[in-house]
Amino acid sequence: MDFPCFHCNTETKLDVKIDVSFFACPSCGTLYSKNENNDFTYRDRFKKEIYNNAFSVGQKAEFKNETYTIIGLLIKRFDAVTRWAEYVLQNDKGEFFYLSESSGNFILLEQIEFEKKVGNHPLEIDYLDKTFERYDYTYPKLDYASGYFDYDILNKIELIEYINPPYIVSFEKFGQEQTAFYGKHISRGAIKSAFKTSAIPSKSEIGMVQPFLFDVRKLVIIFCSFAILILLTHWFLNKDRREQEVLNTSIPFESYTTKEFVSPSFELKGSSAPLQISVYSNVNNSWANVQVALVNEKTNEEVYASKDIEYYHGNTDGESWSEGSTSENFNICGVAEGKYHLSITPSKAPEDLSNSLLVVSATWNKPSMRNIFMTFIFMTVFVVIIFYLSKYFEEKRWGNY
Repeated sequence: MDFPCFHCNTETKLDVKIDVSFFACPSCGTLYSKNENNDFTYRDRFKKEIYNNAFSVGQKAEFKNETYTIIGLLIKRFDAVTRWAEYVLQNDKGEFFYLSESSGNFILLEQIEFEKKVGNHPLEIDYLDKTFERYDYTYPKLDYASGYFDYDILNKIELIEYINPPYIVSFEKFGQEQTAFYGKHISRGAIKSAFKTSAIPSKSEIGMVQPFLFDVRKLVIIFCSFAILILLTHWFLNKDRREQEVLNTSIPFESYTTKEFVSPSFELKGSSAPLQISVYSNVNNSWANVQVALVNEKTNEEVYASKDIEYYHGNTDGESWSEGSTSENFNICGVAEGKYHLSITPSKAPEDLSNSLLVVSATWNKPSMRNIFMTFIFMTVFVVIIFYLSKYFEEKRWGNY
């Protein structure tokens, strides 16, 4: 349809498949409507609006593999600061989409049949097996219009909105007439892709039906599933695992002051596992130290570990105290199968004449739940954090209106 504006002499050319009853000039904002003789006459003039990088009439976008053209743009508000844009899009088949944008958040809608009347503003409605909560009902005012319309855009309507993020059911009510729309939040990336542009309205608030980054319920189900898989995997990998004690001996300090204690060779078979080493020495207000080298007899690769054994006690100002212990445990992690021996260097405080022995034991292939518990703790903490973030997100969403 070609429409020459009588005010600014700008001709707007656009192929529209509607019976146009209102036209607003995209150039100067002059509004025309059909009279009784089916002629377009001057009706009003809108002040030219600059609204948040709004798209323009004639701009094309691709949704669901169909190319749509913006044939109409409305900018509305219901208070001094809350404003939004509504776009009417039509494809070559005459099918419609309606795109709503508010504070940089987008909702793509289509008109639906909804028999139940919502003029009394029920708190909830049901649609497509979903329950929608009443978000708001307002009486918006029209600030600006541009393009072609087949209805009276000056009619004062009531807008009633119900949400179940990321979905929305929206109603426009004029008198006893009610028009319903069903829509879904659409991401900013999808809008950029659809319009093939990076110039889109900037985002400033949480959207009416903007989904939270995580679905908490699904996250809990996924983590529970992972926990079960971890437990089953741990059981399967360890069901035939047997502990193997590779060393249990007492080492006299005086015999190894200038040399290392070398254990008999031992062979390990199976998947990698930690080698747990336990040491004991009868230290009393003194210390001892043990240095351990695990030697792979095939590759001569050595893994070192060291541990202090300290135990002190006494009486200060009439109160007894103690610190440390006469025994310690430590691990050499990830020991693979192979043939090994241990080289142990014991030492103690030179002035400690009462302590003569260091007792050392080493066990391989002992199943450990430590990593599993750490994983479960991480997942639990993560879920709790996400839950409270989602609560805060919803409070912000409902607090915006």
